Amino acid sequence: MPPPSEESRFLHVHGVVRADHPLPDSAVGVGSPAGPPTLLPEGPLAAVVSRTHEEPRARRRDLTAHHDLLLSLASGGPVLPMRFGTVAPDEGTVRALLSRELGRYPAALDRVEGRVEMNLKVLPREESVPDLVRSDPGLGRLYRETRRRPGYETRLRLGERIADALGRRTAEAARETLRRLESRTVAGVPGPPVAGCSANFSFLVERAGVARFLEETERCAARAAPYAELRVTGPLPCFSFVPEAPAATGTRGRTAGVA
Repeated sequence: MPPPSEESRFLHVHGVVRADHPLPDSAVGVGSPAGPPTLLPEGPLAAVVSRTHEEPRARRRDLTAHHDLLLSLASGGPVLPMRFGTVAPDEGTVRALLSRELGRYPAALDRVEGRVEMNLKVLPREESVPDLVRSDPGLGRLYRETRRRPGYETRLRLGERIADALGRRTAEAARETLRRLESRTVAGVPGPPVAGCSANFSFLVERAGVARFLEETERCAARAAPYAELRVTGPLPCFSFVPEAPAATGTRGRTAGVA
């Protein structure tokens, strides 16, 4: 790797791979101009890094380049992805991180080999409220009372009851969906809360089993209707199945997820 220069003051760390991992021929890094990514080896591991003269910013172009590079790398073997914006000032900082994680990262690479991440979000369907009112006698009575005696208190009570009832239906759909998907996945972890979502879950799925996973989610979506909507995203880099690592001195950014 060429020595650092004034023109390349930042090392952007894309991910961690095995030391013999092939780099895609057409891969590009981040920044402007975007240089080619390279491998920075340390024992059996290597970091995939690109050099840039500017601190990475969350521009669509660079976010897409980072995401596409991770997907391209995954076609050649397992990858532990880093979040966009993980930067280090020099090679020594990156090597120190790899050296410190020699006891965990090889096993983590074994775990994600041949696998991808699929994300599932379960959301309430607001357009199902009329059907919900018709199917729930208690809600129906409160709705008719609100029509007869409109006022702030009755409208507030009706809104709260509808939200509670829809929330229960959506939560039931989420539990049933997670139960049915269990046999189609290797592992699953809850994601951070998302506004408007009853569930946000990420699954580790065999690459060869993605089609079966999607078929099962379609069946689950049919069962969840009309009260819940299922949104599936993937295949994705295995962000949620990377062991959390304390940042090395001088490194900004972090790995994603907890194993």
